[in-house]
Amino acid sequence: MISISVMALVFGVIFLAELPDKTALAGLVLGTRYRASYVFAGVAAAFLLHVVLAVAAGSVLTLLPQQIVHVITGVLFLGGAVVLLRNKGEEEEEVRRPENQSFWKVSGAGFMLILVAEFGDLTQIMTANLAARYDDPLSVGLGAVLGLWAVAGLGIVGGKALMKRVPLRLITKIAAVVMLVLGAWSMYEAVSA
Repeated sequence: MISISVMALVFGVIFLAELPDKTALAGLVLGTRYRASYVFAGVAAAFLLHVVLAVAAGSVLTLLPQQIVHVITGVLFLGGAVVLLRNKGEEEEEVRRPENQSFWKVSGAGFMLILVAEFGDLTQIMTANLAARYDDPLSVGLGAVLGLWAVAGLGIVGGKALMKRVPLRLITKIAAVVMLVLGAWSMYEAVSA
């Protein structure tokens, strides 16, 4: 059974954390050069793979005693908040152009870019934390995938316009505050258990 509240929470947290990330900018760059649907197909497949790996890692954490899981997830959320607050902005990375505009070349370039850039990234770690915290892999996985796909879509189709209207610094601060609250709540649950 899917929990809409868990899925919505995960979507919001992952969406906000991914917006200021370098991969949103990389998607924007690829989207300006190539057919958006081809880019999105590759990027979406890479994000799906990352979420599956993160949810699997988080599900393994649920085998530990609940108090230890709360401490681990609390520390990781608080650490993620610190990383977001200390990050002064990502540099746009140079993206290699595929030789032609074929579906496989363009989607493959998007897939490889995200696969490498996102491995061990903050949102992947957060997804594992959320999977451990809520012990609901399907709801967490769907929320995370939809959040990442939404950011990718925004980045590919209209990221430049969004960044002109909403300051990146504000988005980063909101994501950091949400992570601080989740980290503090996890620590509270570890102490009160």
